[in-house]
Amino acid sequence: MFSRQDYVYQSSDPKGDEGFGKLFAIIICFVFFLGALQVAYETVSGWYQNFMQWSSEMLAFLAGLWPF
Repeated sequence: MFSRQDYVYQSSDPKGDEGFGKLFAIIICFVFFLGALQVAYETVSGWYQNFMQWSSEMLAFLAGLWPF
């Protein structure tokens, strides 16, 4: 009878794993930064559009009070 033994050699590279983890964390932080930038842009854009609409309506109201 023959006894066959198979060995699995698993070489782990702790520096490679650490580098991959750092790269993945940087990508996640970059995506969160882009999301925050988009929310900030939409907020400022909405404020600007609302202010322009309000000022247009205010000028139309004041023009309606003009006696001539």
